[in-house]
Amino acid sequence: MKDYIDIFKSYLLNEKKASSNTVESYLRDINQFSAYCAASKINDTAELNSESLQKYLEYLTVIGKSDATKSRIVASLRCYYRVLISKSIVTDNPVNSIKVKKAERKLPGVLDSNEIVLLLSQPDSSDYKGIRDKAMLELLYATGIKVSELIDLRVSDVNLQIGIIHLHNDKKERIIPIYPAAVKSIADYLVNVRPAIVLEETEDRLFTNMTGTNMSRQGFWKIIKHYAETAGIKKDITPHTLRHSFAAHLLENGAKLSDIKEMLGHTDISSTQIYAQLMKSKYTSAYAKFHPLAR
Repeated sequence: MKDYIDIFKSYLLNEKKASSNTVESYLRDINQFSAYCAASKINDTAELNSESLQKYLEYLTVIGKSDATKSRIVASLRCYYRVLISKSIVTDNPVNSIKVKKAERKLPGVLDSNEIVLLLSQPDSSDYKGIRDKAMLELLYATGIKVSELIDLRVSDVNLQIGIIHLHNDKKERIIPIYPAAVKSIADYLVNVRPAIVLEETEDRLFTNMTGTNMSRQGFWKIIKHYAETAGIKKDITPHTLRHSFAAHLLENGAKLSDIKEMLGHTDISSTQIYAQLMKSKYTSAYAKFHPLAR
């Protein structure tokens, strides 16, 4: 089965040109499925049928996997088998007849404007780390980019003179404005901090660890969790919290959903509509709580 997984990985990287996070997610699901098959004495992907896959879903339920997780795994397996069919390794896709309970989509958690101001005020502007962290937090909230995009940014991707960042990959290009306070924080970092911590002339990443090495998503997550704790913010903070807050606040203040979609880099407007649902839920709750005839 390993050879088939290698073929699938090659497809994701070279044909689909998926992001590293997407490839990691797909392969994690397929490798876990492969381990289950090995434990079940199923040695060849071609031996599998819909009944075998249904038993796998039942196993996932037993070990406590959520409907959302099972739905994602089925999507990964469906893509996996489509690739194997295209390579003439199997003739049928056993996943096509599999149905999973549709997971209820959770509304994203966001910080309100006061919490954002509080969070952004936490880094200590008197030391190198604080200046770097302030620039990262400001840029993340200013643009709504993903954490993976933040740590992959190059110095040349940022144009502080006109206040934009330029994101580009094999699929899409995005140009996103940066508000003046974020521009100031990034400029402070570029002039006073980055030259002191990034000693390799060939290193062109905008943000690195304090040792000048690559920063990981987990590393940045620890940074934002730390500042949320020092700010006394009790909400559950994830790497996506500032991205969600960026989109929700733009929509709340009158931005068009289509413009937010482009800035976030969503391929489908349905992904962006979750923020409209979030705003609807917020105002519905406020109406029910405060309108005298709604109680």
